[in-house]
Amino acid sequence: MKLHVMPPSANSHGPLAVINKLKLTDIVIENGYGKTRTPEFLAMNPCHCCPCLEFDDGDAIWESCAIMRYLAVNYDTENSLYPNDAKMRGRIDMIMDWRQTSLYPCLPDIAYVIFGMQCSDEGAQKSFAKLMDEHFKTLTDVFLKDTPFCYSEKPTIADLAVAPCLTFIKARSKFWEVVPDKVKQYHARVLEAFPETKENFDMLDGMCTGYSGKGKDLEPVFDA
Repeated sequence: MKLHVMPPSANSHGPLAVINKLKLTDIVIENGYGKTRTPEFLAMNPCHCCPCLEFDDGDAIWESCAIMRYLAVNYDTENSLYPNDAKMRGRIDMIMDWRQTSLYPCLPDIAYVIFGMQCSDEGAQKSFAKLMDEHFKTLTDVFLKDTPFCYSEKPTIADLAVAPCLTFIKARSKFWEVVPDKVKQYHARVLEAFPETKENFDMLDGMCTGYSGKGKDLEPVFDA
């Protein structure tokens, strides 16, 4: 098998962390940069996205959460990253869906400036206000209410879905300054739990903290 990734991408970091943690050395890591629009890649994955897990028969699974579930179900013999307990799996699935539908949609206007994309400063401010007013509270007051990781004493693939993408907020330095300490501590705790993937985590961190273009020092705005 091959895992096609964008090495600095938060979406690629979860599957990479699972592979590294489980020591799945037979899976080849392929840098997908500049290759996702080639005829060969599109034949495998018409959505032209990374991460993408390519099987030896040419079939593929894409979307980071789907890949992490597949890897955990098939290779995590200790069932720690995606526990067998039905209620816990339901909670993990819920958090991963929340990441896709609620948390992540707030990030592009905040962070995609680091990729040279046109982003709205007003959109960034509105998205960050929503994170502060709603989504961070769900994370800290519900998912992390009684445990250091989401509903768990140990990190799971739910945490690998959520924490790496929080790094994006560092692209707007004044936004990151006011991120609640509980969120920052959670972010650090998850990344530290997967030291095998530090190189990739650091790539995105460096891109965000090193960004010096338009909107770097944009002030957050909150409703009175």
